[in-house]
Amino acid sequence: MANFDFKNLIMINPCKLDDECYARAMHAQNILKNSKTYKSFKQATKNIDFLVATSSIDSENEKKHLRNSILINNFSKKIHDLEGNIGIIFGREDYGLYNNEISKCDMLVKIPTSEKYKSMNLSHAVSIVLYSLFIEKFKEKEKKQINKMEKEKLYTYFSELLNHINYPEHKKEKTQIMFKRLIARAMPSKWEYHSLMGVISKSIEKNK
Repeated sequence: MANFDFKNLIMINPCKLDDECYARAMHAQNILKNSKTYKSFKQATKNIDFLVATSSIDSENEKKHLRNSILINNFSKKIHDLEGNIGIIFGREDYGLYNNEISKCDMLVKIPTSEKYKSMNLSHAVSIVLYSLFIEKFKEKEKKQINKMEKEKLYTYFSELLNHINYPEHKKEKTQIMFKRLIARAMPSKWEYHSLMGVISKSIEKNK
C-alpha cells in the first residue's frame, strides 16, 4: 500500500497484529497503526460510496450477472473520475469473497491470469491492483461522475420501472444486479445521469 500511495486499511476480523506484523511492515508501520477493524462486512463498508469486489473467478455466461467482471486495466482508467470514498475489497487468502459479499458491491474486478492457474496469492493480487490504480491517477479528469446518492436514486427508479411494467417477479433480482453492473462499468457523468433519469421517470409516469 505504501509503495503505491495508499494509506487507508480496513480489516474484518483480522488476526492479531503482533510484533512480527509491524516488523514486516518496515517503513509502512503507520498504515497498520492507523488501520480500522470491524466485525462484519456491513459495518466495514457502511461509509464507502463505491464498492469494488475482486475475484479470480468470473462468469462466462453474460446472464449470470453476479460475477460478470471488468479487467483491472479497464477499471483503473475510469475509477479516478469517481467522487466519494472508493473501497477495493479483497477476500480471504483461501477462499476469496463470498457471493453475498460480491452482490453488495457495485463492480467486480479481475486480474487476467492463466486458465491453468487463476488464483493469486493475496499480497500479489493487492500489489497488482494498487499498481494499476497508481499509474493511472495522474490523468486529467474528463467528466464529473455521479455520487452515491444519485447512484442509489437511479437504482431505485429502475426498480420502480420494473414494477410499473409488470416485469416477471422471478427475474427482478438478477435484472437489478445486471443494471447495477452496467451502470458501474459505464461510470456515467452528471449529464448522462440526468438524461437517463429523465427517460426512466417519463416511462414510469406513462405506466401509472
